[in-house]
Amino acid sequence: MSSHIHVISDASFEKEVIESHLPVIVDFWAQWCGPCKALAPVLEDVATQYTEKVKFVKLDVDHNPSTPPKFGVRGIPTLILFKAGQVAATQVGLLSKADLMKFIDGHI
Repeated sequence: MSSHIHVISDASFEKEVIESHLPVIVDFWAQWCGPCKALAPVLEDVATQYTEKVKFVKLDVDHNPSTPPKFGVRGIPTLILFKAGQVAATQVGLLSKADLMKFIDGHI
C-alpha cells in the first residue's frame, strides 16, 4: 500500500477504525473490482491532503468476510466514514477527487 493508506483486516478493524481518535475512511474493495482499482489513485491523492485530519484504510472484502455485512456493504467500492467509532456517512461507487473531498469535508 502506501504511507497514507493502511491495509486492515477483520481482526484489526476494531483497533484501527472503531478506536481511532481521528475520523476514518474505510475503502471496502476487492482485487478483481475495476472501479475499486480506478478509485485507488484518487484515494491516495486525497489521503496526502488529509494526513492530520482523517485516517484512510482499505479492507479487502474477499479476504475479510466478517466486517462488510456488519455495515451493510453490498457493492464495492464502498467508502464508509467513521467518526468516534460510529458510521457518519457512506458512499458507494467510483468518485472523482472533487466529489471525494466534498464527501469528506461534508462529514468531518
